[in-house]
Amino acid sequence: MDVSGASGQPRSGDDQPTDHPAVPTPPPPAAEAPAPTEDGPDTDTAATGTPDSNTPDSNNPGPEAARAAEPEDETPDTTGTTAPKTEPHETGADEAGADQAEADRAGADKAETDGAKTPEGTPDTAADTHETHRTLAHTEPPTGPAPGMAKGEPPRPPKEPGGGILMGRPFGVPVYVAPSWFLVAALITWVFGGQLDRVLPELGAARYLVSLFFAVAFYASVLVHELAHTVAAIRFKLPVRRIQLQFFGGVSEIEKEAETPGREFVLAFVGPLLSLVLAGLFYLAMKPVQPGTVPGVLLAGLMVSNLIVAAFNLLPGLPLDGGRMLRAVVWKITGKPMSGTVAAAWVGRALAVAVLVGLPLLNSSGGLGGGTEESGGMDTVTDALLAAILAAIIWTGAGNSLRMARLREHLPELRARTLTRRAVPVETDTPLSEALRRANAAGARALVVVDADGHPLSLVRESAIVGVPEHRRPWVPVSGLAQDLTDDMRVSAELSGEELLDALRAAPATEYLVVENTGEIYGVLSAADVERAFVKAMARPS
Repeated sequence: MDVSGASGQPRSGDDQPTDHPAVPTPPPPAAEAPAPTEDGPDTDTAATGTPDSNTPDSNNPGPEAARAAEPEDETPDTTGTTAPKTEPHETGADEAGADQAEADRAGADKAETDGAKTPEGTPDTAADTHETHRTLAHTEPPTGPAPGMAKGEPPRPPKEPGGGILMGRPFGVPVYVAPSWFLVAALITWVFGGQLDRVLPELGAARYLVSLFFAVAFYASVLVHELAHTVAAIRFKLPVRRIQLQFFGGVSEIEKEAETPGREFVLAFVGPLLSLVLAGLFYLAMKPVQPGTVPGVLLAGLMVSNLIVAAFNLLPGLPLDGGRMLRAVVWKITGKPMSGTVAAAWVGRALAVAVLVGLPLLNSSGGLGGGTEESGGMDTVTDALLAAILAAIIWTGAGNSLRMARLREHLPELRARTLTRRAVPVETDTPLSEALRRANAAGARALVVVDADGHPLSLVRESAIVGVPEHRRPWVPVSGLAQDLTDDMRVSAELSGEELLDALRAAPATEYLVVENTGEIYGVLSAADVERAFVKAMARPS
């Protein structure tokens, strides 16, 4: 992206550059800009008239800002309002107006601060497009940065993904232990300790120390499973956000989707494969060890647990690894990733029902090592509760996979060129009322502050305009309402989809300057417009 200085000449809102030459200085008040095209967001303007000087005229109505309507006229925008007629001023009014302007700018800054707060429940964006690989049940919704897109603010990921206690960064990927892990570790210690009491009664209370060691060793195996996904993702140049160990296993959060079905299959298969390899290694290590000893029991337990992890994750339904392998196969056959996701997700939902009904029946019949005579009422309730939790996790994960696939399908519809607002350049000392009059006359919905050579310096904040009382706008210069431009706030007009969202997340702001590859100004992109377009895209059926 070229971030060199632009000419300051407003561009058309369509996908083609205008034919007019670049003008180094802002246009005069009467300058006309080309009418908005159908590719850009719709505008709703009203003709107004204002005096050419900074002194308001009582016989002319005040300026009216262009109303910032949505691209499809669903939600009214708050960019501009109609200024009432102003009263003629007496001697000394300019000095009083200058003092009042300072207060107005302070109020505008407060309005900007209030408008930038991130409300809860805002839609997830590119952060939600993370590919997740989970051990045991690939369950929890893909979390991603979990930022919301606040009104007028792009998705804002935290600097650190977080998610528990940081244990290390193998291969540069942070590994976190979630608080829920301590709960499952205590549960494993208690259950395995009860089994040790029957096998090795001479251990006494020390059996719980052995059980705790087993819990830690088991989750170390889960970490190896997740690291297999991570290494494969890094090999395919896919960014991995974090690995998290939690209640029902682990998750590797891969931020982008594999480019081919073959890579998707390999990425999913390496996890269960490593679990099978670990089971084999524990089996070989168990051979020279005498049965009925602590090392023998631990090795046998780790071998069986890794076999269970591998078998469970190979079940062909999302969000399990086997579901991603099935998705890759259907993707390869049909050529459509969405078809593979739909097929694997519905198989995953069928698996959830099977787990809910079949797991308690299988355990009560002795299929999992228990017998009908030995099973008590408490065991039956525990089995049913475990089955319900697993089924809910699998069902929810399958639904989230469908939602993420639909998001990826619609992300290319977010294009900077079509969402950009037409902008007019104004110099730093231009009164707000005059700047709004020019924008209204040009059919523009944004203001770019430029220097004497037409190079962009800052963007006038939409929320700051709203915070200035209409009768004070003739005395407030636009420079007091503008946010200085940084290189990260310059967005290429060619960006779209995830690349566009990544660019917005890199420099959170309410407005961005959209430029052509030549550095020429194309317009201003509002984060609020991106949010609305994203919500509309997600609401449309696939």
